[in-house]
Amino acid sequence: MKINWGTGIVIAMIAFMSFILFFVVKMFTDDQYEYDLVVEEYYKQEIGFQDELNAEKSALELAENVVIEQTETGVLIDFPENETSSNPDGIVTFYRPSNKNLDFTKPILLEDQKMFIPKSEIAAGRWNISVRWEQNKKTYLTRKNINF
Repeated sequence: MKINWGTGIVIAMIAFMSFILFFVVKMFTDDQYEYDLVVEEYYKQEIGFQDELNAEKSALELAENVVIEQTETGVLIDFPENETSSNPDGIVTFYRPSNKNLDFTKPILLEDQKMFIPKSEIAAGRWNISVRWEQNKKTYLTRKNINF
């Protein structure tokens, strides 16, 4: 059987389309490639974006800001003694960009002006940590990205 140039082009196009279609199907069906790149209620969160900017600016204006530090055993959040009360009202949010099921929030509970989250509660990978607290009717926000 002799294959002419027209048949060769058709075979090449079918092979290329099959190759591309294979990868499209694999990306949609394999859980390994599943990434959540936005939050669940994106538009609701965007409404409060200016409030977040104001809270971050307020935190930067403090003489000493909250320090978020990665240690061998977990995450240590250090509140400055002269800037915050013994137990400020607020939350610590751990946001995982690649998997929304791993996100969690903890209320701020201080011991000696520090809060510790053990490594056993944090899965390996990239985390966006934000500390939001309120004091004297003013909101403060500090953020840091870490990799475990």
